[in-house]
Amino acid sequence: HEIQLGRSSIGKSRLTLPPPSRQSRRFPPAPSVAATTNLGIQLATHGPPSPPPSHRNNFTYFILQGSERPVPKNASSNTIAYSATDDRSTSSTASTTNMPLTYEILSEQNATTTNAIIEHYADNAEFLALAKCEGDGILQRDDEDASKLQKGIDIAKEKGVLDPNFVPEEYISIDVLGKSPGDVADEILATVRKAEGGGGGGVVVLCGLSGTGKGTTVAALKEKLEKEDEKQVVCWSNGNIFRSVTLLAVTWCEQQADCDEFDPAKALTKENLASFVGMLEFGKFNGKFDTKISGLGLDLLVSEVQNTELKAPKVSKNIPTVAEVTQGEVVLFASDAVKKMGEDGIFVLLEGREQTVNYVRT
Repeated sequence: HEIQLGRSSIGKSRLTLPPPSRQSRRFPPAPSVAATTNLGIQLATHGPPSPPPSHRNNFTYFILQGSERPVPKNASSNTIAYSATDDRSTSSTASTTNMPLTYEILSEQNATTTNAIIEHYADNAEFLALAKCEGDGILQRDDEDASKLQKGIDIAKEKGVLDPNFVPEEYISIDVLGKSPGDVADEILATVRKAEGGGGGGVVVLCGLSGTGKGTTVAALKEKLEKEDEKQVVCWSNGNIFRSVTLLAVTWCEQQADCDEFDPAKALTKENLASFVGMLEFGKFNGKFDTKISGLGLDLLVSEVQNTELKAPKVSKNIPTVAEVTQGEVVLFASDAVKKMGEDGIFVLLEGREQTVNYVRT
């Protein structure tokens, strides 16, 4: 699925809350069923290497991952706490105390609400069972997404677009379980500011599993960088590049006499894909960074058509097919674009899956 920076494309549950009672705003003890997950959050960072002497740029990587959630002592001995790392199931025990849920806390519908609900129902057997079920579902869907992305990366390696011997940079783990997005952003910025030394642009890359707070953290980072550090901040999305390549592929088919509709076999050859990507240029247009589409009769700026031509049905319905075979091309294009912005003094916030953002070098 497509991930748009600064926003989360995963499904969200919205609570419709009744007005609080004048007599009491405190909810009764935990009912038999509550909907949430038993997944915690962990943040990891790529430690930034020393920048070249000619630049004052800071390129820092962060990854949001699932973290083991403690299970109360009175839980059954076969209760499993789930983690989003390779070793996904571990038995653990910890004492907990129920936190009262107030109308004010629930109406916030933010990280504080989530943490309060998890703590309040920590001793509830039905909650733990539901949490395990929901956690399994999240991990399964993310595994499926990761597999599809990896297939695209493997295709890029076979075509010679990506280096098959590429080794991603090492991750540094930071546990953020129970912290607010603002706290997480402050911890990230402490690393960024220390490496940056107070000037220049940079790149912050966040990736991780569904529900680990990537979009919320990006929003908090953007606000803090703009208000506290007075930085110019750009949120980058690979989605618009996939859409641009898809528009070119569909347009190519429309111009072929033997194509009545989009034909992947004819349009998505190695030679055509190289040509389509060559029709994309990232740079400054009208005084700001943008992606320009020039070719096949098209002369467009992505910022001006991202909500029109790039979201037309003929583009949207063919994105999955095009994205599968253009992962490598888009990864390299994004890496170059992000580097240009960082070197120009802009802070770029890039959110995505680890399989692809691994290729954006610090």
